Amino acid sequence: MKEMVLVSGGAGYIGSHTAVELINAGYDVVVADNLSNADMSGVEGVRKITGVDVPFVEVDCCDKEAFRKVFKQYNFNSVIHFAAYKAVGESVSDPMKYYRNNLTSFLNVLELMREEGRENVVFSSSATVYGEADELPVTELTPRKPATSSYGNTKQICEDILRDVATAYGDLKGISLRYFNPIGAHPSALIGELPRGVPQNLVPFVTQTAAGIRECLSVFGDDYPTPDGSCLRDYIDVVDLAKAHVVAITRMVEGKNKQPYEVFNVGTGNGVSVKELLSSFERVNGVKVNHKIAPRRPGDVVAIWADTTLANEELGWRAERTLDETLKSAWEWEKNVRGIK
Repeated sequence: MKEMVLVSGGAGYIGSHTAVELINAGYDVVVADNLSNADMSGVEGVRKITGVDVPFVEVDCCDKEAFRKVFKQYNFNSVIHFAAYKAVGESVSDPMKYYRNNLTSFLNVLELMREEGRENVVFSSSATVYGEADELPVTELTPRKPATSSYGNTKQICEDILRDVATAYGDLKGISLRYFNPIGAHPSALIGELPRGVPQNLVPFVTQTAAGIRECLSVFGDDYPTPDGSCLRDYIDVVDLAKAHVVAITRMVEGKNKQPYEVFNVGTGNGVSVKELLSSFERVNGVKVNHKIAPRRPGDVVAIWADTTLANEELGWRAERTLDETLKSAWEWEKNVRGIK
């Protein structure tokens, strides 16, 4: 019998790609999602890519008793928890929404895992936990600064909860993956990033502007203390990122974790500016993206990129896809969704 993994938020962008890679690695998968920021196209895409009729449960992880039914119905021993609100700007303007949803859902995951006797959890964390780091690149030992957004603070708090729970009780193992800026799409162009409403992340706004869905892309700030004045980020291909979740789960399933709670950075180790990414997208895909310079956006960090040595050595994982490949996959996905030839 195959090992089964519950993917909460598995209809979403990173969750759907992770479901594919779990299946490719020989795991069974069950997806749980409330479809608040996704739809069934992600699940259908996973089914088409893998040829597996992946079970799906529409449930809100914040509703503990409804969520418990998933634990009763399916015999999984591991959970990858993606389900959370994730828009940095919105979290600054509406923090209560983010604290209520992101903390409650994760507490329910951990409580149900302990109550129902499940052992392994990977938490979807973020480089936002580092805040404005004093030194770059950041390692897992880089001190966490005060978060610049409520979203980032929920990630810090959830990391602390998982650390304390895994350390205190001994019946649960946890890994937090601090990933940087996921971009791109599956090479099949059957799943990718398709946010509801106006995109909050850079690349889907780029692709939608190139496709004529958005009139103009705003580059938020060109006066930062960086080489070209725009923010620097570590852009990680979503398929590479998905594979990191698989090796993290496998590490715990095989009992190779060295502590009850571990943390790993997941990035490329390269800082790329917003302007550089935009230029690369235009070059690789042969399209122009209408854009303008706009004021800085609240909650944005000036620059951050990863030192991934620990993940490379301990997990045997490293980013493989180039930025050009990733930006090409993002455009192929957008064209497929919009019916553009």
